[in-house]
Amino acid sequence: MNTQVEQPRRGPSLTLLHSIPIFAGVPDVQLEQIAKVAFQRRVPRLTTIVRAGDSTDSLYVLISGGAKVLNSDEEGREVILTLLGPGEFFGEMGLIDGSPRSADVMSTETCELLVITKNDFKRCLAENFDLCLNIMKSLVQRLREADRNIESLALMDVYGRVAKLLLDFSEEERGERSIRRRLTKQDIAKMIGASREMVSRVMKDLENQGYFRVEDGRIVLLEKRAPTPGATASRP
Repeated sequence: MNTQVEQPRRGPSLTLLHSIPIFAGVPDVQLEQIAKVAFQRRVPRLTTIVRAGDSTDSLYVLISGGAKVLNSDEEGREVILTLLGPGEFFGEMGLIDGSPRSADVMSTETCELLVITKNDFKRCLAENFDLCLNIMKSLVQRLREADRNIESLALMDVYGRVAKLLLDFSEEERGERSIRRRLTKQDIAKMIGASREMVSRVMKDLENQGYFRVEDGRIVLLEKRAPTPGATASRP
């Protein structure tokens, strides 16, 4: 596991800040202040960026690359809470309530991060309503996603959980929904509470039935209606 990170580099551009959803609607005068205190950092693949239980000292925004948020037990078993992509952020909860980190965050590929320290982040929040609103919207969205995930674990079989996850991670592009980010069967298994072997069987069955196809390294969802909770699709 990597622990080395590149030395921080100061001064993100306003163009970069404008491209990040968390800063949507924030006036340029405020973005200029953020640009003065934020710095960029590059981390290699499989680097633990933050650890559960550590004190919360910074907000992190993914500029490029990907990361996974996970928890593990004493026996090394992992559950992936979510996958993060460019434009998404983490670390805000502990900065707001002062609690330690609630989960590990590990890079799944080389990442470029924008980092804002705790004191600078609080000052930015105090001075800008739009930034506060964006943070609140994100927290509400994550709460809704957590509710849906709990519901799916309680009410859906593995077919339904896999189908829901594929839909959740898909994006509309040129009239079709596809998943561009790297999503391994092991990752899917750790997110939906199933074995990798079961996920492999389910995905093979769904692909054979025409629910998706793999094309140029991405998963393309097809128009055929996906299985519903308690799936009626045929089982292997």
